Amino acid sequence: MNGSSASNKILLDGILAQATTFDSAEVALFPPAVYLQQVEQALTGTSIAWGTQNLSQFMHGAYTGEISAPMLNDFNCKHVLMGHSERRCLYAEIGLDQLVLDYIIAEKYSMAVQEGITPIICIGESPEEHAQGKTEEVVARLLNIVIAKNGIRSLSQAVLAYEPVWAIGTGKSATPEWAQDVHFFMRELLRKHDVEIAESTQILYGGSVKGDNAAPLFSMPDIDGGLVGGASLDANEFVAICQAAASN
Repeated sequence: MNGSSASNKILLDGILAQATTFDSAEVALFPPAVYLQQVEQALTGTSIAWGTQNLSQFMHGAYTGEISAPMLNDFNCKHVLMGHSERRCLYAEIGLDQLVLDYIIAEKYSMAVQEGITPIICIGESPEEHAQGKTEEVVARLLNIVIAKNGIRSLSQAVLAYEPVWAIGTGKSATPEWAQDVHFFMRELLRKHDVEIAESTQILYGGSVKGDNAAPLFSMPDIDGGLVGGASLDANEFVAICQAAASN
């Protein structure tokens, strides 16, 4: 929840001014939904796509405050985040069992795929789960629910993001080797269902990605890019990450 019309313009102008330095990378920006029109206008005709940070699992109805997939399509959104740890921990999802949340995320995923929007599914363990060695259990639980509900082939329309909650906003980043191990586990889980899907699915790393740690992370064989948080609020820092992606 950052930005204003004025600060968005400065950020967008700063990124676009350097876009030719990372034009071989696939890049998307995810503003708060109230700024989608501004971002659409700024990015139309460029190589940078846009999306938003959440959507409802419902098409329409009495769901005050929610945003539907058809609404996102009005702004030509190509991507949407779902299951982000802050959505899980802070808002509508509060108080729900994590397994129930996984089913809700699987329903949101279904809606996005149905409406032609690429879902970026955030998956990761809390500090407590990390300390208890439950990383693989947490990752597998959501992936298995999504696959059971939607089928493995639906992942051809999706992106996965490993988002270790213990690393978000803490300044701590998983080592490239740790992140690679988790990404490899995710890809192997997919491989048990479909080798082609396992090879083609993009798996991003999201946990305090910065300009100075992006290249080592992106050099890992199963890390296909980054889900960038706070560093995306600084044009030069974000561009440095995009450049690291373009060079890997």
